[in-house]
Amino acid sequence: MRKMEKLSLWAIALAVGTLGLAGLAAAGPVEIPLPEGAFMRLGMGWISGNVIFSPDGRYLAVGTSLGVELRDAETLELVRFFAGHTSRVYSVAFSPDGKILASGSADRTIKLWDVATGRELRTLSGHMRSVESVAFSPDGKILASGSADNTIKLWDVATGTELRTLSGHTESVYSVAFSPDGKVLASGSWDNTIKLWDVATGTELRTLQGHTYPVYSVAFSPDGKILASGSYDETIKLWDVATGTELRTLSGHTDWVYSVAFSPDGKILASGSADETIKLWDVATGRELRTLSGHTDWVYSVAFSPEGKILASGSWDKTIKLWDVAKGTEIRTLQGHTYSVESVAFSPDGKILASGSADHTIKLWDVATGRELRTLSGHTESVYSVAFSPDGKILASGSWDNTIKLWDVATGRKLRTLYGHTYWVNSVAFSPDGKILASGSYKEIKLWDVATGRELRTLQGHTRWVESVAFSPDGKILASGSWDNTIKLWDVATGRELRTLYGHMRYVESVAFSPDGKVLASGSRDNTIKLWDVATGRELRTLKGHTYSVYSVAFSPDGKILASGSWDNTIKLWDVATGRELRTLKGHTDYVNSVAFSPDGRILASGSPDGTVLLWDVAFLIP
Repeated sequence: MRKMEKLSLWAIALAVGTLGLAGLAAAGPVEIPLPEGAFMRLGMGWISGNVIFSPDGRYLAVGTSLGVELRDAETLELVRFFAGHTSRVYSVAFSPDGKILASGSADRTIKLWDVATGRELRTLSGHMRSVESVAFSPDGKILASGSADNTIKLWDVATGTELRTLSGHTESVYSVAFSPDGKVLASGSWDNTIKLWDVATGTELRTLQGHTYPVYSVAFSPDGKILASGSYDETIKLWDVATGTELRTLSGHTDWVYSVAFSPDGKILASGSADETIKLWDVATGRELRTLSGHTDWVYSVAFSPEGKILASGSWDKTIKLWDVAKGTEIRTLQGHTYSVESVAFSPDGKILASGSADHTIKLWDVATGRELRTLSGHTESVYSVAFSPDGKILASGSWDNTIKLWDVATGRKLRTLYGHTYWVNSVAFSPDGKILASGSYKEIKLWDVATGRELRTLQGHTRWVESVAFSPDGKILASGSWDNTIKLWDVATGRELRTLYGHMRYVESVAFSPDGKVLASGSRDNTIKLWDVATGRELRTLKGHTYSVYSVAFSPDGKILASGSWDNTIKLWDVATGRELRTLKGHTDYVNSVAFSPDGRILASGSPDGTVLLWDVAFLIP
């Protein structure tokens, strides 16, 4: 694959947020605070930031999609959780004395935390886009932050005031690091350069050029004489800080280099790469000492323990690994994470919740206790849609592996796999009598006989992807929402297209019938929800309030409330009769791509790429 293609794919991955990012499973008694109205969280989110040791080596801090985890460095037990950011945490840093932890987030803020108590000390606001990197000065008095707004800001830690803004980069700043004496700041940027800045005056000292692709990580040697930089050009470069000259290029990785770190004695450099390995290098000679293999996805963070004997690595394979530096052996792996949750559905009796994930699995959860009942494995790609049969005995799952699978809910056994789509399956739905299954894919919907697995017919007419399918309550009409900006209504018995509903300006992501079958709701990337008269196809009203795409809509069982999940990280509850917004639910740290009411209407479930499912008390939210 050519480099520009890789960069383009990386940009797409950042936009959709559904690559294999994973989250840590909590250990120990620490509980993550729940948002108002939510009474349970299933899953712990995913690792989204770096992994670092505290100065005394006792703790590991990890940036995740929900906040910052503080773990015992030896046992990896969860000691404390820092919650407060409204989006994923990209970077964490300890103050030199280990008393303060800083976290930079996609919510554009930096938070300072008291490590001993977990209390939030202050929030630093001023960046216009996500904060990608944070670093303390050696004396702990200044904090530097690099941002996707192309700037670096210097902050007074004691007061939280902004000291100055350093401008000069023409693209996002992905890494910042202070020299050991605190006089120089280095910044690595998407513009392929490293800049050195005078901390006291804010003036740019020099620009280091040589990388041919973005610079993702920079680190000073302990004596401050050498700067290391890791780049998407698959190399690490070592630079003379005093002169700005390139000393040598370290080659050996076969994919992007995400992170570089010097050992405390400055003799070894560690590098983590998208080639799934960590390499240890002799700084004096540039010779590769060893390659640490074991991760099964990109390694994006490496850090030495204070005494230099242990290396920690964080990866998109859902794990953190601890390595013995001298031997090159793996000491321990922290596992138990979940990838992004793409779809949720309640069983008809409301006792079981199913969740489909980008980890290729479906999980069944006990709603009353939050306990995981079982994991259904078999798909080879992300599971984008799950649906229970009306009697609750069968679960259908649609996947990016182009198949639908039918599962026995009681045993977890796979009943059959339905083949026929030539592209991935975005949506599945059972007819009210449970005899027919509908599946949406590229330009087509297929109807299947559930009992035999036989394909009954293919409905064609959409000109782009079909994102959502839903049966009317009497099972006679099927609605489909598509990226061609339309909704189509189909006669299930004949496969004939009844009508096309026009009005959305962008992709239609979700459709749902009201319980009486008279109203159809549609959620779109034009940020709106529309309500339609099913009998006439007339638009009844447009619900506006979300600031980004609407990915999921669901009616309450009595048809009075509509829930909508959005790219703006929120769920909104609407009065169907009037179109009035009743409530906005905040708690997810990434976009909400699935919402579902329990059969009695008392619980609302929401699934998100932040790796969690939240359960909300509807009666509490709307008395």
